[in-house]
Amino acid sequence: MSGYNVAIVGVTGMVGQTFIQVLQERGFPVKGWKMLASARSADKKVEVGRRHYAIEEARPASFAGVDFAFFSAGGDISEALAPEAVKQGAIVVDNSSAFRMDPQVPLVVPEVNPDAARRHQGLIANPNCSTIQMVMALEPLHQAAGLKRVVASTYQSVSGAGKEAVDEVKTQSEAILAGREFLRERIPYKGASRHHQIAFNMVPHIDVFEEDDYTKEEMKMIRETRKIMGLPQLPITVTTVRVPVFNGHCEAVNVELNNKLTPQQARRVLEDFPGVVVMDDPAAFLYPMPILTEGKDEVFVGRIRYDRSVPYGLNMWVVADNIRKGAATNSIQIAELLI
Repeated sequence: MSGYNVAIVGVTGMVGQTFIQVLQERGFPVKGWKMLASARSADKKVEVGRRHYAIEEARPASFAGVDFAFFSAGGDISEALAPEAVKQGAIVVDNSSAFRMDPQVPLVVPEVNPDAARRHQGLIANPNCSTIQMVMALEPLHQAAGLKRVVASTYQSVSGAGKEAVDEVKTQSEAILAGREFLRERIPYKGASRHHQIAFNMVPHIDVFEEDDYTKEEMKMIRETRKIMGLPQLPITVTTVRVPVFNGHCEAVNVELNNKLTPQQARRVLEDFPGVVVMDDPAAFLYPMPILTEGKDEVFVGRIRYDRSVPYGLNMWVVADNIRKGAATNSIQIAELLI
């Protein structure tokens, strides 16, 4: 049987489980599976089809004979094990932020910069989930009229903070409605010196604060967008917000262009771009929402309209499933480019 030996690092997490689902859905030619996680998950089993595979502790020696290794276990694990996997001949697609800004590591959204993937040296970085959906909407507009400036505000679901954050929204909501006390442990991030309620709330703080009081999440989007699109000087500013939605990230994106592009023209170029779906009919109250995009691999764009405060400005609303296109699906599309 022809095919590839595939390792999934972080298989017990939300993205790890979705790797398995998407690999099967897309018919990726998997010859053998290696399920890897932390020591506490070792000896548990993962079902694929009708077969059960034992989870092994991820170690440097785990990658012998592996062709593709998909990592989603955090930056520390990626830094420790991804180079070891490459040494043993695997092609690594890493979902952490550990290598994204390394000039030797391609940062890839297949519809936007596929050629970058083919210049890999064994390791390819998958971008931040919010970056992926934004560049999918920006690239066709840039091709049509040139980007001059980008302003974005995100409304990011709790699944971006992991399964424990999803569970926390549920338990907090139940407790609040019942008038009980509740714990705050996952928002703005695990290990923060102070945690906030996320149920029935919004928190304008994702990841740690960096220079000029921007968060790391905001700076990821700025730096990664410039790298992926090959626009190192692109003026871009971002505010990221965590919202009590289980799955699906939303973004309000304002673009200033170098040349005129009407909303009608913008809809056409977005419709023609692979992986983008225009959902934009205000008269019918039709626009992208997380409940409409969950489980889908496309990026959905709506509310496309003029920004009349600048000569060539447009506003748009961009929504995608952050676990699929924002993580698992994009990673697998990268591997598909190479086979």
